[in-house]
Amino acid sequence: MSAPTPTTTRPPTDPAGPTGRLATWLATTTLEQIPAPVRRRAAHLVLDGLACAVVGAQLPWSRTAVRAVLAMEGAGDVPLLGWGRTTSAPAAAVLNGTFIQGFELDDYFPAAPLHCASLVLPALLSTATLNPSVSGAEFLRATVLGCETGTRVGLALHGPEMLSRGWHSGSVFGTHAAAAAAGALRGLDAAAFEDALGLAGTQSAGLMAAQYEAMSKRMHHGLAARNGFYAAGLAQAGYTGIKRVFERPYGGFLSTFGEGHHPDAAQLTDGLGKTWNTERIAVKLHAAMGGLHPAIDAALALSARHRPAPDDIEAIRIEVPDAIHHHGWWPPERPLTTIGAQMNLAYATAVALLDGHVRPEQFTPARLDADDVWQLIGRTEVARVDEQQDPGWDRPGYNTRLTVTLRGGTVFTRALNQPHGGPDDPLADDEIREKYRALTARVMDAGRAAEIERIVLGLETQPDLDRLVDLLAAPVRGALD
Repeated sequence: MSAPTPTTTRPPTDPAGPTGRLATWLATTTLEQIPAPVRRRAAHLVLDGLACAVVGAQLPWSRTAVRAVLAMEGAGDVPLLGWGRTTSAPAAAVLNGTFIQGFELDDYFPAAPLHCASLVLPALLSTATLNPSVSGAEFLRATVLGCETGTRVGLALHGPEMLSRGWHSGSVFGTHAAAAAAGALRGLDAAAFEDALGLAGTQSAGLMAAQYEAMSKRMHHGLAARNGFYAAGLAQAGYTGIKRVFERPYGGFLSTFGEGHHPDAAQLTDGLGKTWNTERIAVKLHAAMGGLHPAIDAALALSARHRPAPDDIEAIRIEVPDAIHHHGWWPPERPLTTIGAQMNLAYATAVALLDGHVRPEQFTPARLDADDVWQLIGRTEVARVDEQQDPGWDRPGYNTRLTVTLRGGTVFTRALNQPHGGPDDPLADDEIREKYRALTARVMDAGRAAEIERIVLGLETQPDLDRLVDLLAAPVRGALD
């Protein structure tokens, strides 16, 4: 792979169009042009993503994925995080993304749902391993550019509407996040970025029915990371992609995926370089799909304040908007799979009320089939509502109301527009570090975890990534063993 600075500066085919403007911004934005608070937040998002990766690396379904992929791909030069093994760069991108998404603990962008770390980090690690001269500063710049691109493509496509239609939104527009990040490390010029974005868009896919019982939901963002990695590599080699992919009226990305819900190409570039979506990426506290987090937070708050005895709970009603209803509700059947439980409003709310938290231990086989959980699930009703549930909210958001009715008629209710960790109530950096330490303590010794934390939070000063990759690549314990 060549050095990350392009030798030519070819323009895109239409520099004034949305694809051309985004491609030019990706090719010309320097680390110094990214505000210091954004860079600091990005480093913490990297830290959070890596914690999710090492916790996810040795889960049962991750082990199945590794056996299957390595049987097809074999060994190579790129490490699998937490395994002490290597494989090809594309296969490593798939598996490392699968690990980050492995336990529904990774970040998400609520306004246009996608999981940035599981898209951007695998593509970057595979790209960087092919070029050992990549510095920490270059890695951090590429992280921000990838996060900004994925979120903006999602906003242009009205991402929550993709969920309502049954697409796994993040794996549809996540290819562009991965391509932008990998392309930044490869030093693509604007013309090559246009190709990379076109190559990414033609590889976009993901069906949301995977949430019910399939392991494949864990792999969707990993596949998108691989596709973005390929898109950038092909573009650098001169293999052309769809030109003006976002504005093509026939077969273009927005016209095709956005059919029926009026995509807005202006969202790709509005405020580009001034408004930084990286700062609005949510970091999770609970091991469940992000749309469930307001209901979980409401359940935890009601339980802490009123401490209702489980046998006294007569009914639970959860009201959510359309996208969350589609994505997070179906009547669960016993036994429920881990992935199904992590996506289901009734299960997540029940264990929050009973256990006081929603962590990996709430998804062991014994807890998934516990009688007390299923008794509460049987008393739960989930309703779709499209109006705002609190007139004080100026936008719908995740707009969730939880009502718990006790025997005898006492009613407790809690309404939340978003959870702690959401865009308007973000986790502080020290909370992200606390989450990192709690997760890594499950799978590695404290000294190794502390060294990874030190390097990641000081990425801008790191001349290379060798030590970080070595620390991440070494085997870890199984989080559920």
